[in-house]
Amino acid sequence: MLALLFPGQGSQNVGMGRDVFEASAGARAVFEAADDALGFSLSGLCFEGPEDKLTLTENQQPAILTTSIALLRALEERTEVKPAFLAGHSLGEYSALVAGGALSFESAVRLVNARGRFMQQAVPEGHGAMAAIIGAGPDVATLACEQAAAETGEVVSPANYNSPQQTVIAGEAGAVSLAGEKALELGAKKAIALSVSAPFHCSMMEPAAEQLVAEMESVQFSDASVPVVTNVEATANQDGKRLPELLGRQVTSPVRFTDMIGELSASGASRYLEVGPGRVLSGLLARIERRSKRANVCGLEDLEEAVQFINETGI
Repeated sequence: MLALLFPGQGSQNVGMGRDVFEASAGARAVFEAADDALGFSLSGLCFEGPEDKLTLTENQQPAILTTSIALLRALEERTEVKPAFLAGHSLGEYSALVAGGALSFESAVRLVNARGRFMQQAVPEGHGAMAAIIGAGPDVATLACEQAAAETGEVVSPANYNSPQQTVIAGEAGAVSLAGEKALELGAKKAIALSVSAPFHCSMMEPAAEQLVAEMESVQFSDASVPVVTNVEATANQDGKRLPELLGRQVTSPVRFTDMIGELSASGASRYLEVGPGRVLSGLLARIERRSKRANVCGLEDLEEAVQFINETGI
């Protein structure tokens, strides 16, 4: 069975989406809808930058969502796309919900624009940090966070369970730095500080979660036509009524990507198509489920190969 995966923050690049915008009427309509919904030229930011403006969280999130859905629409022009499951990493969950019909694209692009703004404003710049703990299991990252939190009295906790050997941690800058040192002492190979503007997916994001939940009160959610494996629970959900709660909790909870892939595999998924800029999720997938078959749609040049990949799945 086929699962579609959608990337999250950090997968952006200046120029993304321009080729499908020029070649696909469906993709062009998505970018134009984003510009209209937001009231500024998001397409111009994607195609031309500048990079420092594109990477602002409130711009980056709708930009990645828009490019992902534009690529999906371009793919749908070429073949029937009928996945058995959908999933996304953090921001990518919104792309999955659009793909599954649980959320209109216009609502999603406005929502993630606000989400990015709320997340950026939740913590003053420089007060928070994130780091990747590499070469050790999640138990090591968790213990390192517990020890650092106990010593400093500050917030630090796992934010992304990306693979069996990679866990991203987030929290107050001093505690994150100390947790990285603790992880190395406990056997991790690397602790790499990440270049991010805020400590995502930890309790410091509570103000953003509260604002997002309030924002979602005016958003129409529907039941998904395809099961969406959620970040918070790592289980499939199609109930539209649960989405505001799940998306609100997602802001302060770790992304359980390893468990999500485990759930997809246990449910019968064996082929994974990553739809959106970059190839981050495919790289993580290769470390989680080595026997899985993987493909990407990052741009126009990938579409024909993706069509062949889809048609070989026998869905």
